[in-house]
Amino acid sequence: MSAKAISEQTGKEFLYKHICTSAAVQNRFRYANVTSETDWDRLTQDHPWLLTERLVVKPDQLIKCRGKLGLVGVDLDLVGVQEWLKPRLMRETTVAKAKGILKNFLIEPFVAHTQEEEFYICIYATREGDHVLFHHEGGVDVGDVDAKAQRLLVGVDDKLSEDSVKEQLFMHVPDDKKEVLVSFVVGLFNLYEDLYFTYLEINPLVVNQDGVFVLDMAAKIDATADYICKAKWGDVEFPPPFGREAYPEEAYIADLDAKSGASLKLTILNPLGRIWTMVAGGGASVVYSDTICDLGGVDELANYGEYSGAPSEQQTYDYAKTILSLMTREKHHEGKVLIIGGSIANFTNVAATFKGIVRAIKDYQGPLKENGVTIFVRRGGPNYQEGLRVMGEVGKTTGIPIYVFGTETHMTAIVGMALGHQPIPNQPPVAAHTANFLLNSSTNAAVRFACLGQETRAMDIRPVEICPLV
Repeated sequence: MSAKAISEQTGKEFLYKHICTSAAVQNRFRYANVTSETDWDRLTQDHPWLLTERLVVKPDQLIKCRGKLGLVGVDLDLVGVQEWLKPRLMRETTVAKAKGILKNFLIEPFVAHTQEEEFYICIYATREGDHVLFHHEGGVDVGDVDAKAQRLLVGVDDKLSEDSVKEQLFMHVPDDKKEVLVSFVVGLFNLYEDLYFTYLEINPLVVNQDGVFVLDMAAKIDATADYICKAKWGDVEFPPPFGREAYPEEAYIADLDAKSGASLKLTILNPLGRIWTMVAGGGASVVYSDTICDLGGVDELANYGEYSGAPSEQQTYDYAKTILSLMTREKHHEGKVLIIGGSIANFTNVAATFKGIVRAIKDYQGPLKENGVTIFVRRGGPNYQEGLRVMGEVGKTTGIPIYVFGTETHMTAIVGMALGHQPIPNQPPVAAHTANFLLNSSTNAAVRFACLGQETRAMDIRPVEICPLV
């Protein structure tokens, strides 16, 4: 499962279009999006209610607790909304430790209500099933809902019934609102299941004599269900977390991933970072990133991602050149490091993937040298000896410092070497025919190469160290 956050506007569109309930859901599709490029005359033509109703305006950029942060303008007319936006639209703000530009806002009708009409509901997925949390007091000051909310677990193969909602969630709900809320909550849960939500929170959910109002909403969906839900979802845009920009390279890799049976993922954390990774395997990518952070590289880690599922040489080449293009755009005074890591593959042809990476390194050898890039490689799996060989050779032919290690080296040992926390093993030169024999040997041993990027003759293959496999 790949749980990805969606914007509040997208979440409400899903709800308004597809919820099935007898409750009167109000203000359907009455919202307007505002950016720096908004034409206000056109906006009021498309949404004439903006000129006649009291309004609420807030950023729609995956920011929670907007009310407490002073990021919600309440009970304003259109002129008031425009004045409220002036000091905020396209301005940098800080939310917790994240700094970002406020550039996307949502305008909705203002709903006058009392505290007694506010409720809280959240549905989220876990391994054992879906949890439904409900509290009869919603709003900005709802507090620790995990501690105070009523909770109901719906098993993986079970359905949410009206009786269970009444008995286990609505102990403190006024009688005159129970029937409306029961119908809405059951309909909301069915929507949650049908559209493959993994998280859906509404706070506050307002219920009054006019019906149900969804005032504030946060949601995530299972992105891997796109092939099932495409007709209902449409083209979903997954906005980046606040404080991190969306990059076209991420969209390019996501497109490659969508067209491939393999897995290709890329998230840019810090485009000016010194430490870049190209890791094979989803689990390995987490291990490498954690190790980099544990060794003090959290502020220098530039990206997160993985390639796995037996990508072809061409797919790996496209993935590698994207990363190399990003990491060579800005220089770093200490130079940069690229960690090409992975565990021992089950069925991925290491030689094929490494040949794709080698092609990319050759294409970018000039920028890599100019940026002082050092590459550390560790890999195992089918045909890994051939993969190590071609990776070692490209270090010699291009003059790029490449340290290559096989399965005799712990998976994350190259991280310590790359970050300077442990020395790179000093390995004497060995005759090429000896190295070739070892590479082709089927004995229980592993070969380690470290191409130091110096001028060498064809017979000078730069490392060889034999370590018994454990």
